[in-house]
Amino acid sequence: MIFPQWSASVAVAPLVTWMLILTTKHVVADFLLQNAWMARGKDSREGWLLPLTVHCLIHGMIATALFALLVPRLWFLGPIDFVLHFLIDRAKGLSVMRLKLGPERSGFWWLIGIDQALHHLTDFVWAMAVAAG
Repeated sequence: MIFPQWSASVAVAPLVTWMLILTTKHVVADFLLQNAWMARGKDSREGWLLPLTVHCLIHGMIATALFALLVPRLWFLGPIDFVLHFLIDRAKGLSVMRLKLGPERSGFWWLIGIDQALHHLTDFVWAMAVAAG
């Protein structure tokens, strides 16, 4: 089992602290460090692999560094974060392509919202893992 048995109570301070850390990581990696080449390329029909991989490596490397420095026993969550981010973003990209959605259609924004919610849910699981001790 990767995660310890979670009780009905979790320490709130570490949970909130890690949600703030991981939300900040997400904003930095998804918005500040993601350039147009990554943003457009990762959702393309062709040539998507490199921009998507670079984008997700940024997420994974920052997460790995944070966990390795602050909670070394959970360093492995960083590479898992890379994989999950890759899968979530690729699923969104495939959905955008298959449904032929662009920013002018509401379905596009629904997918962006679902994508972001899944990333934050991932971060919540990581925060729970830290807070559970």
